[in-house]
Amino acid sequence: MTIRTKRAYAPPAPSDGKRYLIDRLWPRGVTRARLALEEWLRELAPSDGLRAWFGHAPEKYPAFRRRYRAELRHHTEILARILQESRSGTVTLIYAARDSDLSNASVLHELLEEMEEPSSARPRGRTGIPRGGRRPPTGTGSFRAPRHASRAPHARSPREAP
Repeated sequence: MTIRTKRAYAPPAPSDGKRYLIDRLWPRGVTRARLALEEWLRELAPSDGLRAWFGHAPEKYPAFRRRYRAELRHHTEILARILQESRSGTVTLIYAARDSDLSNASVLHELLEEMEEPSSARPRGRTGIPRGGRRPPTGTGSFRAPRHASRAPHARSPREAP
């Protein structure tokens, strides 16, 4: 599997393989021909609200990373297609952010690498679930959903009233 990340302002290279733009906004001052894209995957970009909230502030990056990964769970078909293409050649994720370490491209690249690893190789949390994975549904494991804060344990619902 070969997945790379590259800034939109860097010139394309033959070694880039298939190039996918993963930003919601088109990079300023760059033509379509200059980017040499296979496809523009807007769906994989952070939502407008998340992107505006983050603003590339380093102190917000851990929360951005967590929220963006949650958004990406809704696009498993596109992620699977990218993984499939990376098995037969190089895939390059194109982004416009100045700081590659604090970009959506770094989060997406990390997620794709985790998806490619065999499940036995993934680090596991205390519950035995792969980190970043889902918790078991209520009633099937040790996880219990918190009680709703507005209902006291002794309060009756309208249906239970005599």
